[in-house]
Parts: sequence; C-alpha cells; structure tokens
Amino acid sequence: MSLTVRFLGTSASRPTVERNVSSIAVVREGETLLFDCGEGTQRQMMRYGTSFSLADIFFTHMHADHMLGLIGLFRTLALQGRTEVMRLWAPRGSEELLRQAIALGSEKEKFPFEIKEVLPDTPVQRKGYSILPFAVDHNDRSAVGYALVEDIRLGRFNPDHARELGIPEGPAWGKLHKGQSVTLDSGRVVEASELVGPSRPGRKIVLTGDTRPASGTIRAAEGADLLVHEATFGDEEQPRAVETGHSTAREAAEVAAKAGVKQLIMTHLSARYSVNAAELLQQAKEVFPDCLVARDGLEIDVRFASEE
Repeated sequence: MSLTVRFLGTSASRPTVERNVSSIAVVREGETLLFDCGEGTQRQMMRYGTSFSLADIFFTHMHADHMLGLIGLFRTLALQGRTEVMRLWAPRGSEELLRQAIALGSEKEKFPFEIKEVLPDTPVQRKGYSILPFAVDHNDRSAVGYALVEDIRLGRFNPDHARELGIPEGPAWGKLHKGQSVTLDSGRVVEASELVGPSRPGRKIVLTGDTRPASGTIRAAEGADLLVHEATFGDEEQPRAVETGHSTAREAAEVAAKAGVKQLIMTHLSARYSVNAAELLQQAKEVFPDCLVARDGLEIDVRFASEE
C-alpha cells in the first residue's frame, strides 16, 4: 500500500530560481491530496508528474505564498473540462478569501467546489485514514498543520495453520481475520487469536505549515513516521524567526526529537539558503540526526515499520 510525499515547492515567502513556494502532494493508494498551493503550483505539478485529478486541497493558512496558486490551478482545470467537485479545506475564517480567489478572472466557475473550514483536533474521516488538523503558532491564531493518520491494520493471518486445522479457504478465513470465531464441522470453535497476530499500526505523516515550535505539533507528531517541519532560518536568524512566527532548523529538529518521530524533513527555506542549505542541515543534525532538507521534486516513500 503506497504512501508518498512529493515536495512541489520548498521556498519561503517568494520563489527563487531553485525553489518554488509552498506546496506538498501526498499520494496514498493512487489518491492525491494537495497541501497548500503557492504561486506556480500547477506548473510544479506538471513538472513532477502530480495528477490533476485530485479532489482535495488542504490549506494551512491564508498567506499568499501558500494559496495564490489556487487561482491558476482552477483556471487550468476549467480549461481541461473538469466536472468533478473540488473540496477545499482551510482554517476558520478562510472561506471568503478563497471564494474571492476562485472568482478572480472568471465570471462563473466551470466545475463545482466546496469550502470546508476545519478546526484543530476535529478529524476529517476517510476510508482507511483520517486527516487531523492541529494548532500551530504562526502569529495567526487560525493557522493549522495536518496529520495524515492511517487506521490500525489487522494482524497477519496464518494461512498455513488454517489449512492444518482444516479450515477451508473462503468466508471462514475472512471472519477469522476480522477477529470473529469460526465453528468447524467437527464442532470445534477456532478463535481468531489462534490464527491472527496482533494488530499493527498504520503510518502517520505530519505537515506543519508555517509555525514556531509548538506543543500542538509535538502532540500530533508523536511517534510519526515522517514529520515535515518548516525551517525558514538558521541559528543566526533565531530572533527573526521569533519575530515572524517561523522556526530555525535547530528548533525543527528539537520538535522532532521531542515527538520521537522516525524522520524529519525540513522545508520552507529562506531565499538566502536556496542554493546551499548545508548549514541548516548541520545545525539540525546536531539535535536530530535522521533529517533532510527538502528540495523541489523530492519524493519520499513512507513505508510500514515492518517493511523497513
């Protein structure tokens, strides 16, 4: 079951030659979810092979470098003849601005859309997973991050032992795998625990958007397989990070360490680090070794723990 994260834009505030502004595509079993949609996102989607058939865009907040790309993306989708509904998820108070962006340059939208305002700790339930918004700290009380949390998986079924017990392959196997007991023709009752191992956790990825180090992020990211955290500045700009509601690379690493995540990827880099982000990586690794600095086009395959 595939789960990949593709970085479409990794620059803060404005695009550079090397980096576009914020957008991340998450693809789970063929379903594409877009997180933020900065200026030029549609071109990055074309460049890196991200499907335009997506049905959901999640916004962390309404600053321009995270949402201006919606205007062009909607125009292109309309020209392509899209008829399916597009769902836009954003923090409370975002609806009017999103409607203005969608209306810009078009008298009438060509396909339906829905705007749904999210609240921290109120999950968006999906088949097999949920999207959990959580509070962050970006000098903007409405800003949120998002955690994609897969459902608990069934334990592994032992088909060889089932055959040894004389249980024919078919509906009985399905019942056992779901935790139900089965009565054999002999009258023997076979409990699921005899053939099914313990349940297994799904995967969890967490995307912060723009934020200072926040307790909400640490709670949401606890034990996550992947934390994508902004790292706008290096140590020398720590006062500037506080002033603007952003994080340094070292602070992002401290959040990762406190949350006990498996891997940290840093994004939303100031233009001064666009070409060479080595100092950010070095500062973060002093706190949390398993980390990377994202680049545009980077794709991460998030595996189950048992596959690693």
